[in-house]
Amino acid sequence: MNFGAFFASLLAPIDYLAYRVTSLVLIILMFVAALAAIILVMFQPGNSQGIDALSGSSETFYGKNKGKSTESILKRWTVACLVILGVLAVVFFIISIESLWA
Repeated sequence: MNFGAFFASLLAPIDYLAYRVTSLVLIILMFVAALAAIILVMFQPGNSQGIDALSGSSETFYGKNKGKSTESILKRWTVACLVILGVLAVVFFIISIESLWA
């Protein structure tokens, strides 16, 4: 079913324009939040020890804390982007309910 034509027949032209603009803005914001979350996840280091576990080498205290602070900042930003994405998706779903616009 073509929801655009369905809404066009139900709504006044200004309401339909407001619906279209709001939907477009929300879709663009969701795309930006999803892209930011993907990029942030790609920048995060892996959790496995890798080849260092075989050699028995250990990091210094400064090296461990420096990595954790950068890693924790990336994790916080990733969670924030995903929460924003979830909230925008819920708002987009609520806006798409036709009874709100009738």
